[in-house]
Amino acid sequence: MATEYGQGYGLDGRPGVPGSTERRHRLPAALRAPVEGRSWRELGYVLLSLPISILLFTYAVTMVSLGAGLLVTFLGIPVLAAALAGCCGLGALERLRARALLGLEVADPEPLRMKKPGAMAWMGAVLKSGASWRALLYAVLHLPWAVFSFVVAVNVWVLGWALLTYPLWFWVFPMYAGQDGIQLYGDETHRVYLDNPFEITVTALVGLLLTIATPWIVRALTMVDRLMVHGLLGPSRLASRVVELESDRGVVVDSAAADLRRIERDLHDGAQARLVALAMDLGLAKEKLQEDPETAVRMVDEAHGEVKTALQELRDLARGIHPAVLTDRGLDAALSAVASRCTVPVQVEVDLVERPALAIEGIAYFTVSELLQNVTKHARAAWAGVEVWRTENRLMLQVVDNGVGGADTSQGSGLAGLAERLDAVDGILVVDSPAGGPTRVTAELPWRDAYVR
Repeated sequence: MATEYGQGYGLDGRPGVPGSTERRHRLPAALRAPVEGRSWRELGYVLLSLPISILLFTYAVTMVSLGAGLLVTFLGIPVLAAALAGCCGLGALERLRARALLGLEVADPEPLRMKKPGAMAWMGAVLKSGASWRALLYAVLHLPWAVFSFVVAVNVWVLGWALLTYPLWFWVFPMYAGQDGIQLYGDETHRVYLDNPFEITVTALVGLLLTIATPWIVRALTMVDRLMVHGLLGPSRLASRVVELESDRGVVVDSAAADLRRIERDLHDGAQARLVALAMDLGLAKEKLQEDPETAVRMVDEAHGEVKTALQELRDLARGIHPAVLTDRGLDAALSAVASRCTVPVQVEVDLVERPALAIEGIAYFTVSELLQNVTKHARAAWAGVEVWRTENRLMLQVVDNGVGGADTSQGSGLAGLAERLDAVDGILVVDSPAGGPTRVTAELPWRDAYVR
């Protein structure tokens, strides 16, 4: 993934320098660009691209041609592998150059996958690696683009500053060149020179416009470089997806382990402890049955109450694992049951023609349930609303309340954990909660049809 570093958020929440308020400039960006450090770094990147691309192209073509020519012998394979490995190393330097001069952060490509150690395994991994061949493609394709961008950047930059400073050096022509100024037009009988004050002023204004435009032209040229570095020298989309899925799998495993520990704790501290006490009370009641029937009856009554309490705790625990109403009647009935237990009035609207897959339905239920718990505990709201609907291939959830606001997913709260759980299934959690409220939390989940129930 490629990102632009150096971009943060100020204390006022707007993009700017991290940890500080955004700097205010008196001049607009178009006038600041010619003297900004970013413009000079981008120009430096373009100027360096030509000699570096010549080196890359020469190395890549020479080594690959040598390796291809030697493939009739065994030497061709190690030479070709060395050529690709060298292109990868030069690609790493290009990523560093892009980071230093363009502010482009590109992750390293996927590492070599070797089934066993050894030189042969390494050569096979290099030849099979897509990153190696992309680096070779970059070395070949970058030269023509570097030549084009170098010529354009140098010409517009030199021409702009030359015309802008023309009033300072136009005297060179009559003194040393034997003409009145820059020749704008000329033939055998007639010549036009830029020599009077009006023409000199217009020339300087044209130079000013060209000087102002030059940074933006150079920036447009470097956008192609950014795309090439990101697309050819960074990780492939497949490798990025694999890394993302591995991270999501870790989140799912951790969430499942945490849920299992919670269930074990609830069983041990709740229903299990009550059932143990119930068994002891029934044992005592059995012993008292012959000697003191009244005490035995009272103990049986108490045990009956304990049974009811244990059953209620087991029902609550089962509801926390997967409520029966969700399986039997779907999201509408299940969310209405959750809303009825909320301490504030909750309006539930579920607009679904069909039911999603069981896993997605369960995630949607627990997402709304946790959000309503947050409303009960933290929002201090007078009302709340839940909406569920489908948009193309996405299941949309929205929970709104008129509470105090201030909810934030970046503070390590329950919302952050909920966002991680949704991300593990390609979901999204968006929180809009200004101080003073209202709070609007929107969740997106992928829609998957319910094939098997």
